[in-house]
Amino acid sequence: MSDMQAVADHFEIEALRVEITDAVMMRDYDRTASLFTPCGAVRWPHIDKEFVGREEIRAGSEWGQGLWEFFVQNLHPGFTRLDGDTAVGRAYIQDFGRMRDGSSHLNHGLYHDGYECTSDGWKFSERVYEVRYTDRSPLADSPPSHAPVAQARRQPLTRPGSS
Repeated sequence: MSDMQAVADHFEIEALRVEITDAVMMRDYDRTASLFTPCGAVRWPHIDKEFVGREEIRAGSEWGQGLWEFFVQNLHPGFTRLDGDTAVGRAYIQDFGRMRDGSSHLNHGLYHDGYECTSDGWKFSERVYEVRYTDRSPLADSPPSHAPVAQARRQPLTRPGSS
């Protein structure tokens, strides 16, 4: 593998991690599922949940987001180790929000990721979420009562060159 190809692969994998954070935040479940290989998996051992295949991943993402009154996920740069058309890595995550049952959560954790280079570019083959710290202190305030600007202006995303 050339040095330039390795740089490009690292960049594309980081872009994949950024895109899934955006898809989850925008509750775009179809896009979330499309970022996985057909047999990809999401595992959340802290709540004993696992979703295998794009259909289950889509349904699991919708189920999980349905638990939250509001949800914010912050992504922090991670580590990637390439091995030809596969790679492994980590993405550092901070989740914040209030559940529909009224409980609040501030989680610090990481995703242990597997990646595969496909004909459609890099995709997740596996994501395993490890929670390292949870703060369940009640939130003192709430989200704005008006519709978020991002929702009012939300447009479907397309990749450059696609129609």
